[in-house]
Amino acid sequence: MSRRAVVTGLGVVSPVGIGADATWDALVSGRSGIADITLFDTTGFDVRIAGEVKDFDATAYMDSRDVRRHDRNTHFAVAATGEALRHAGLLDGDRRLVDADPDRFGMVVGTGIGGIGMMSDGIKTLLERGPGRVSPFLLPHMLPDSASGQVAIEYGIRGPNMAVVSACATGGHAIGEAMETIVGGQADLMLGA
Repeated sequence: MSRRAVVTGLGVVSPVGIGADATWDALVSGRSGIADITLFDTTGFDVRIAGEVKDFDATAYMDSRDVRRHDRNTHFAVAATGEALRHAGLLDGDRRLVDADPDRFGMVVGTGIGGIGMMSDGIKTLLERGPGRVSPFLLPHMLPDSASGQVAIEYGIRGPNMAVVSACATGGHAIGEAMETIVGGQADLMLGA
């Protein structure tokens, strides 16, 4: 049996905008997402500019308790997934899946490194305050697949779930693996991010 895969929803969190429409408008207008770094003190660094995601409020997409427990990359994954699911008509107003069998719905989330912010904060806490002050959430939430795990929990997706890490090819790799999962019959719906 030959199965085809099509893209039905888009979700974007980027330095030029939050949301596919905002990102597209910025790109076609030629607006850059490169600006001064604001997330940390750049004193002592040669480079002081980057493509940061600005004006992002993770509590608009996740419970505030979960926001505190997870790294910024997970916040972005949950937000972008929510937009993609709404865009595809698969999410109701209560952030629950509609018209989808959660056991036949999976995802492949790509990342460059996973929760590096949590790892950095954990090392700082360890060195300054000792091992007893390191968060018990450090290890599970710094792993590359913590974003895909939290996305599954947030949206009730119970099908195949994995993370890929392949440097600059990660995004394409994730989408390709998601497509192959559908074509191979292991799932009917896949998120590829």
